[in-house]
Amino acid sequence: MRFELFIATRYLRAKRRQAFIGIITGISIAGVAAGVASLVVAMAITNGFRQDLQERLLGSTSHISLQRIADDGIQNWPALMDRLAQQPHVVAAAPAIFEQVLISRGPRARGAVLKGMIPRYERKVGDLLNSVKQGSAAPLDEASTVIAQSNSADANIASTKTPSSPDSLADSLADVQQRVAAMPPIVLGQDMADSLGATVGSVVLVVSPQGELTPFGTVPKYNRFHVVGIFNSGFFDYDSSWAFVRLSDAQKLFGLGNLISVIEFKVDDIYHAPAISRELEDAAGKGFMATNWEEQNKALFHALRLERLVTFITIGLIVFVAALNILISLIMMVMEKTKDIAVLMSMGTRRAQVRNLFIAQGVLIGAIGTAIGLVLGYAISYAGAHYHVLTLSPEVYSIDYVPFAPRASDGVLVAVVAVGISFIATLYPSWSASRILPAEALRYE
Repeated sequence: MRFELFIATRYLRAKRRQAFIGIITGISIAGVAAGVASLVVAMAITNGFRQDLQERLLGSTSHISLQRIADDGIQNWPALMDRLAQQPHVVAAAPAIFEQVLISRGPRARGAVLKGMIPRYERKVGDLLNSVKQGSAAPLDEASTVIAQSNSADANIASTKTPSSPDSLADSLADVQQRVAAMPPIVLGQDMADSLGATVGSVVLVVSPQGELTPFGTVPKYNRFHVVGIFNSGFFDYDSSWAFVRLSDAQKLFGLGNLISVIEFKVDDIYHAPAISRELEDAAGKGFMATNWEEQNKALFHALRLERLVTFITIGLIVFVAALNILISLIMMVMEKTKDIAVLMSMGTRRAQVRNLFIAQGVLIGAIGTAIGLVLGYAISYAGAHYHVLTLSPEVYSIDYVPFAPRASDGVLVAVVAVGISFIATLYPSWSASRILPAEALRYE
């Protein structure tokens, strides 16, 4: 053990004539521990919410979207999609159409983003169809819808051939049910369904603002859909404004023929999505533009990073206050040990060694407090992650507990900052101790 560290540890363990210096030292250690533990827990909670949000977001949308710059639709998309699906790092691809529409049911209406897609491809790039809580998304499948419609037609034929005399009300109800079954299916978000008062089996009117040209001018195009499912993703933006229909029904509603507006991709590494999107742009050729999940949600993740920074600075003030206690403790220590310092210097101790002695003492205080805080902070974080000790209202936060996601890198950062602040707090007391003149300190002894 070096000379300076040996003396520093002796000073920390020795009994003092002024007991309150030891109390201040203990408060300093407790303050550093509390600040470090608070920072670890706060950053674990921030990481947990960010991780949960990112998982839900990436599960709801594709990683990369490719579309035409001119926004005139993608022709011959099956061949293009199959070719791009063979690109490196691409896991799956899916065609889609996105358009703004007005969805109404009776006197209630709501603006919405209507997505036309093919379910067997859509499920490979996103999980929104898997979050259907009421009803089912199975009717969106082209094959199942064709079978259902053919069964309905067979039932109509059979009913006309079978001699019977049903009640007129029963006839009307059966006729209504058959007409609803023949309508194209649609899946709504939970919040949108609530605002429209729609449930599974309801009929909604979808109006396209693009319209079509008639002798009477441009008339909005519309079609009636029957609600077959309601999804709940936990994201208000999706649940309040998104709806899913079959790709063929969307093309018919918007008069696009066999065009689509976007090809969506899922990749094997989300953090390399920007580079992969540029590769897909080059492979698709001129006239195409690709955007990735980071660009589409830049404002959201920027806000999360800003929140993380503000949290770090705010709670880091606890460590700063503890550093002030270290400063006061060392200044009082220098005042108490003036005679001892003079004796050491008269015996040949250099000024640099005296300065390092008090630096070591302050850093030891900070290191002990940091170690205690790290153990305490990670214990709380792991307990919160495994036992979900803090509950939330799922109606408000879309999750029923506070997520903890402690990371080792955060602990390293917090430890470096805490020890660094403790080191800075030692600079003035150590410099003051090294300036003591042995002759002046021992003159009246």
